[in-house]
Amino acid sequence: MKFRTIRMTGTAVALTGLLCTLATAPARAATPVGWEGTALGLTAAQRLSQGQGVTVAVLDSGVYADHPALKGKVTTGPDYRQDGLKEGDAQWGQHGTAMASDVLKVAPKAKILSVRVIDDKHEEERSEKEMEEYRKRGDNPIAKGINYAVQHGADVISMSLGSDDLFTSYDEDEAAAVAYAVRNGVTVLASAGNAGDVLNGASYPAGYAGVIAVAATQQGGGRANFSTVHTYNDVAAPGVDIMSATNTGGYKAVDGTSPACALAAGVVALMYAKNPKLTPAQVNDVLIATTHRPAGGGSALLGYGRINAEAAVRAAASPPRDKSGAAAYKGKEHLVTLDGTPKTKHAPLDQGLWMTGLVAAGVGLVFLIGGALLAWSGRRKVSAGAGGMMQRQGTFLG
Repeated sequence: MKFRTIRMTGTAVALTGLLCTLATAPARAATPVGWEGTALGLTAAQRLSQGQGVTVAVLDSGVYADHPALKGKVTTGPDYRQDGLKEGDAQWGQHGTAMASDVLKVAPKAKILSVRVIDDKHEEERSEKEMEEYRKRGDNPIAKGINYAVQHGADVISMSLGSDDLFTSYDEDEAAAVAYAVRNGVTVLASAGNAGDVLNGASYPAGYAGVIAVAATQQGGGRANFSTVHTYNDVAAPGVDIMSATNTGGYKAVDGTSPACALAAGVVALMYAKNPKLTPAQVNDVLIATTHRPAGGGSALLGYGRINAEAAVRAAASPPRDKSGAAAYKGKEHLVTLDGTPKTKHAPLDQGLWMTGLVAAGVGLVFLIGGALLAWSGRRKVSAGAGGMMQRQGTFLG
């Protein structure tokens, strides 16, 4: 997640909040609403539901519960990060506070359960070394956070975090915790990642089965250039210039798949308030069926498209039958999709980017071959010199 500071006078903030409140009535969200409100269709959606009675667990870096946008709406759970940081420290609650405010921007009558599992320094990345330490100790904070949220009444789990590196951070404890949540009727969402289209690296928890992976759009509906391109992407939500709360009581503009995930979690809260009997599979199916579908159907860029909050809430009242369950393998078949588009489909690569990559690869190959030849030549000279030395030593010793 990327922050950009916005300087406002007190009058400007108040006026912005008033205008945004009027634009999204009857929600009265304290956090200013920008273009994401129109993109998601919040005004109409919030006439149908405001998330009342729904608890969204925000697994993050902590939430500053006394922020005006959050006051009275946050329950603070345990700190599984256990790094000694406390509320008030610079790396405590910056990211988590922003994400909680984005959830409530969409679902203002929902409740937040804050569980601290990361710090702000590691807001969206976990190193392989760190993951290996968790595996050795059997003490994965994210897995513990998921389990805690399920056991303490969460209806939705929002995880704006992940691993954006070439090395997999798949963790069996996390995968098991996600499965536990889904079996208990809790919908789990995670940000797709901010690796753009570099190497197509997988990000977890977005990549786990049962998790709704959320990509990010920019204004106009296209993919935000930082949003990870991957086949696990399910849906998309706005992720550029999203005004969010800070851990110091103000607001900042945020970029990333992090706010996209939080906004999507807010939409799911609206759906649950409309129909508390929804299953995670039904939530997933409704979100996908009601998106602003991109031309050509679903793809690895934005999954099945940008979320349409109003349509999703309306459809939640009478969802399709939950057909999830074990199924026998019958050969070369794709996972079932509502429009028949396999999730392995990728949009065509931009020709200019493709040629640039090809030229770069060619130049790199030339340097690699040249380096190898120089190294081989150097070894021959060293070998010859060593042979001469041995001969002279032999003569001396004899």
